[in-house]
Amino acid sequence: MEAAGDQHEPYTLVVGLGHSGLACARWLYARQVPFMVADTRAVPPVLDQFRQLCPGIKLVCGPLDASLLSQAESLIVSPGLSLQEPAIRKAQDQGVEVMGDVELFCRQLPDLSTPPLPVIAVTGSNGKSTVVRLLEAMADKAGVPAWVGGNIGVPVMELVDKPRAAGLLPSLCILELSSFQLETTRTLRARAAAVLNLSQDHMDRYDSFGHYAEVKQAIYTDCETAVFNRDDPLTLPAEGLSQHAVSFGSDEPPAERDFGLVCRDGEPWLVRGTQSLLPASALKIRGEHNLVNALAALALGSCADLPLPAMLEALAAFPGLPHRCQYLGQFRGVSWFNDSKATNPAAAVAALDTLAPTCQGRIVLLAGGLAKGVDFSSLC
Repeated sequence: MEAAGDQHEPYTLVVGLGHSGLACARWLYARQVPFMVADTRAVPPVLDQFRQLCPGIKLVCGPLDASLLSQAESLIVSPGLSLQEPAIRKAQDQGVEVMGDVELFCRQLPDLSTPPLPVIAVTGSNGKSTVVRLLEAMADKAGVPAWVGGNIGVPVMELVDKPRAAGLLPSLCILELSSFQLETTRTLRARAAAVLNLSQDHMDRYDSFGHYAEVKQAIYTDCETAVFNRDDPLTLPAEGLSQHAVSFGSDEPPAERDFGLVCRDGEPWLVRGTQSLLPASALKIRGEHNLVNALAALALGSCADLPLPAMLEALAAFPGLPHRCQYLGQFRGVSWFNDSKATNPAAAVAALDTLAPTCQGRIVLLAGGLAKGVDFSSLC
């Protein structure tokens, strides 16, 4: 296959050669779609794989060329690149279609199966990966084959190109979606979608916290059931975005379809309406935030028609994820915990609140990373 060498011929431009960009390039190459790739870095991180998988395809490195972008038929933009980049904005202003890999993925779903593969979509400032991995464990326990991908580490276009034997297409697709991915997604039609919570994050990318929340809310657009957090009013779906709604939260559920916590026999119980499900002591994961994550997973799993006994069995066995308040051991009388996935103040506060009741002495927080323009006063 030859690269799109003549810029007057229609071509797709993949903007950003990371893992998601590579997956898109491989998909385009296999279908002989004319395309090129651009990356702002002199040496993209997956350059060797790209050259091996897509021989003959043109790669342009360095500052984005506005004319190259504006003459493309469409752009597939990496979630790591802001749509406010001048070259991308100019292309949009001139009518070039801009999408991300998740949008490209959504457009393939109707062709994969009839009816289309149902999608469970999860976003939020914190807890996304825990909820998605819980859902994956619940589906596995129920014997329901599922694709899992998105922001959790597997680019969605890799799912489409996975070798599939006849009749082995999964019955469910579970996606973790970041705000960056939602910016370029327009045709997601989820069976159920959840905004788990909202707190300041990525304020270096958005005009305001309200703008960030608005982008997150886009996950509800045309979904069948919106799953929202009663503890966080900002997760409540705007009017008209979804057909139905189910809630979860740390209080007593307001309706039989909703999930929550009640105190019974001196400890919190997970409940659905008036139905008792599990005591908190039956779970391996700890902390109220993880109880709420568990309720979110149960709510989403119920929307996917996963059987309740299988979901509860998977929930009780779930050990938690690495790097999320992960106990590492003791050294010189000090207990060490790895919570490096806490990438914003709200996540760090949740971890500290979980550790504090059992701490026998001082807690010393070692923190670092990008500030992302957020307010750190909650950590004080």
